[in-house]
Amino acid sequence: MFTPTRDEVRRFFVNAWAKYRAGAPIEGLEKTAVGLVALHPEYQAIVETPERHLERDFVPESGAVNPFLHLSLHLAVAEQLAIDQPRGIRAHFERLRASRDDEHAALHALLECLGETLWQAQRLNTPPDERVYLECLERQR
Repeated sequence: MFTPTRDEVRRFFVNAWAKYRAGAPIEGLEKTAVGLVALHPEYQAIVETPERHLERDFVPESGAVNPFLHLSLHLAVAEQLAIDQPRGIRAHFERLRASRDDEHAALHALLECLGETLWQAQRLNTPPDERVYLECLERQR
């Protein structure tokens, strides 16, 4: 399995957005990445000025959201929804989209649960637990 470094992930978003803005062909996950950056105009200046942000630490104590982490979680959720893995995630998403009447808000509910699941796995030094993820999604309204 491929595990990109922090820099590789950041450069992926920066390069995909730069190609899009230059009118160059984009393909595969780049299309998804570009769509996610477009969905978050507040992050566009960050990916457009990589010299200022590629090495930057976005620490929670500063109150700054890490845009690259946020976009990466979105990318992971997009892939999960595409293949309904873990099984049932698509149904949770559809339920949340209907109840919130807002697709982006529904996606953020999934991101919140994914982030919580990953945080717990890191804290316990275990692989992410699909059950924990799905239980979190069930609690979302």
